[in-house]
Amino acid sequence: MSHVLPEQASPRPGGVTPAATDLHGLVSRIGGAFMTSPYARAIAERLGLDGWSTYLVGRGGVLGDVDADVVSAAMAFFPTEFVRRHWETARSVVSPAAGAVAYRDAVAGWGREHLDGLEEAARLAELLARVAEAASPVGASLFAGWRAQLPPEDPPARAAHLAHALREHRGGMHVVAVLAAGMSPLAAILSGPRGEPNARFFGWPGPYPPVTEADRRTRAEIELLTDRLVAPAWSVLDATEQAEVARLLATVTARPDAPPVRRATGEAPLDTDA
Repeated sequence: MSHVLPEQASPRPGGVTPAATDLHGLVSRIGGAFMTSPYARAIAERLGLDGWSTYLVGRGGVLGDVDADVVSAAMAFFPTEFVRRHWETARSVVSPAAGAVAYRDAVAGWGREHLDGLEEAARLAELLARVAEAASPVGASLFAGWRAQLPPEDPPARAAHLAHALREHRGGMHVVAVLAAGMSPLAAILSGPRGEPNARFFGWPGPYPPVTEADRRTRAEIELLTDRLVAPAWSVLDATEQAEVARLLATVTARPDAPPVRRATGEAPLDTDA
């Protein structure tokens, strides 16, 4: 699988840096890979929770011991009833703070396994940290929570942690873009590349409304707006540094033990953008 490096890419409309688009897939793949790993499954087994309850309290635990609607506001692509059911199930077993720590440890474990041997892991962590520090938390509560989590000191685990935080940043900006376009989260899922199967996976009951060409055009505009909202954070790196991040992430995804492009069926998603 080839990846377009920032210096090779043509300019995007609306002042979007190539990194905002070209690095998204790489960051999302690395940042979310731990969610379907043995490290995440071990949390569920230890707590006696199903996969979705573990996912919600692990990913959303950084928001604190809050009502499920607060979590739903951040994880906008899931039905509110779905979030409430699994969030309350998880809270009956483990505190959100402990759930977040468990997920943080799962990210670290995955990073140590899959980025071990990457000679430039420290450099990757350094560059990702600069982007995370530059990113605004406005509209991205999960990103803010994950950025506030104390990242591990060792470079492989630290790089994985920061990749996950930046994945959450784009996820927050994607929610903003969907709502700004006047589209519902469900409509955004249905008009996306995986359509109805993704809607079912995210817990939305059918039957579903038809997707129009106008919906698809709006969906394409949403992607561009998401890229524009993410771009300022990545602009803290110059073109050479952006290319360096792309190269290092592509090196990880090219390894034999690289995370899959998509989730295994029945697992929590690697990419929660609709």
